[in-house]
Amino acid sequence: MNTLFVAGHSKLPTGMAANHISESLTLTLEVDKKYGVIVDASCTLATDHGREFIKSLLKGYSLKEGTDEPVARLKEGYLGKAGNALEAALKDSYKQYQLHQ
Repeated sequence: MNTLFVAGHSKLPTGMAANHISESLTLTLEVDKKYGVIVDASCTLATDHGREFIKSLLKGYSLKEGTDEPVARLKEGYLGKAGNALEAALKDSYKQYQLHQ
């Protein structure tokens, strides 16, 4: 297997649709072992559209270069209440990735 499955978690803000299902947000990343590139991503946002949008924002970034670029992309592209939770989950995923390295 040439990829890793990395999961990060964060707390959702109150008043969100996804909050009725769970109080936390999970972001999962499939990461190429050699280059650290995110080849697939998923999250527990309430809508398919939101999950697909987050996937499109994160695919292609290398975790070997840190999280500055994908965090900036999230802040620029995602304007919903879960923005801070997504950023925190991405940083938690990165932390899990670093522990493996």
